[in-house]
Amino acid sequence: MPQAILLMDVEALGVRGEVVDVSPGYLRNFLIPRKLAQPATKGSLEAAKSRIEKAERAKRDAVGRAQENAALLTRTVLTMPEKAGEDGRLFGSVTAQDIADAIRSARGIRIDKQKVQLEAPIKTIGTHMVVVEVSDGVMATVKTMVVEQK
Repeated sequence: MPQAILLMDVEALGVRGEVVDVSPGYLRNFLIPRKLAQPATKGSLEAAKSRIEKAERAKRDAVGRAQENAALLTRTVLTMPEKAGEDGRLFGSVTAQDIADAIRSARGIRIDKQKVQLEAPIKTIGTHMVVVEVSDGVMATVKTMVVEQK
C-alpha cells in the first residue's frame, strides 16, 4: 500500500501533515486531483517533517509572546475619564470596546473586544478588575480605574 502525506484534513482519514496508508486508486483518483494529499517520497517526508517542526516552533513562540503580553497587562492600570453625575453613576458606560481601545493605546497590544470579559458595561466610577483573554487559554486581569472627567 502506498503512503500519502495529507495536505488538508480529510474526514475519516487523518489531519494535515499526517502520513497515512491508502490504496493506490484512492490516492491517484481522489486525493491527488483534489489536492488533499501527495505521494510520500523521501523528499516529501523530510519536507513535511520540517513543516511540522516549524509550525510547532511558531506555536511555542506565540504562546511565549502571549504570556509576556499577559504579564504586561497584569501590571497595567487603565485610567478612563468619563462624565458622571453626583451619585457616581456614569452618563454613558465603559464597554469592552473602550477597554480594548485603551489597552491598544496604552500598551500597543491588539485585543479583540470579544476577548474582554465584561458581564455588563461598567456604569459606575471606581476601580474594576477586568479579565482579558490575550490568547487561547492565556488570561490577564487588567485594573481599570474609571474616574470622573473634570
